[in-house]
Amino acid sequence: MKIAITGKGGVGKTTLSGTLARIYAAEGYRVVAVDADPDANLGSALGFSKDLVKQVIPLANMKDLVEERTGMKPGTSGGFFTINPKVDDIPEKYAVEFNGIKLLVMGTVETGGSGCVCAEHVLLKNLMAHLVLERKDIVIMDMEAGIEHLGRGTARAVDAFIVVVEPGARSVQTAEKVKELATDLGVKEVLVVGSKIRKESDKQFIIDNVPNLEVIGFLSYDEKVVEADLKGIAPYDNSPSTVEEVKKIKGRLEKLN
Repeated sequence: MKIAITGKGGVGKTTLSGTLARIYAAEGYRVVAVDADPDANLGSALGFSKDLVKQVIPLANMKDLVEERTGMKPGTSGGFFTINPKVDDIPEKYAVEFNGIKLLVMGTVETGGSGCVCAEHVLLKNLMAHLVLERKDIVIMDMEAGIEHLGRGTARAVDAFIVVVEPGARSVQTAEKVKELATDLGVKEVLVVGSKIRKESDKQFIIDNVPNLEVIGFLSYDEKVVEADLKGIAPYDNSPSTVEEVKKIKGRLEKLN
């Protein structure tokens, strides 16, 4: 399974990403978790200690690696560089592993202007394609509301494209925007998970406001998840009810595939 999880900030997509990764790892699968959100905090949601999280260097910030693989110094433009750099060894060399999960952090690419194709972007895009198209692991990608790291062929190969939505107009609008972007890249189906659910009417609000998208499950608002964040531990280790809800979502995903 290759799963991309997206949504606007604060809706709970990292909780879903981290918990789903932990469930697959507990079942004995090899899991690669990819933090492709500029506000990178997937490590703590996976249960990585602060010391382990500090060991994870965003790949876009590895200037020597970018130059070695592409032939161009990061931040420069106008020269020639490799558009198909070697990336297949990166998960083993640069991921930090804990509890059977390899964590990679993509990092943010600062482009000099619209349409800029820089060396860092090429490296990350090729790595994402390798993870989705060639790796035999479970790959779970925690992404921002955009889908900048996915190319056309990569996006089409993703098994599940999930938008996490909370009850609210802005969150629903984000889901529609993601659907448009994904459709442009050839993704056939975009799915929704409702989050921060406090009452049945919250579920109905989400269902009513994403009529063109399939809702495959819900995550209840849970103080245990908030507590986990404050303690710097994984929701998987602190909120049994969230784990059960994510297991149901996982079951729906597997039936769809």
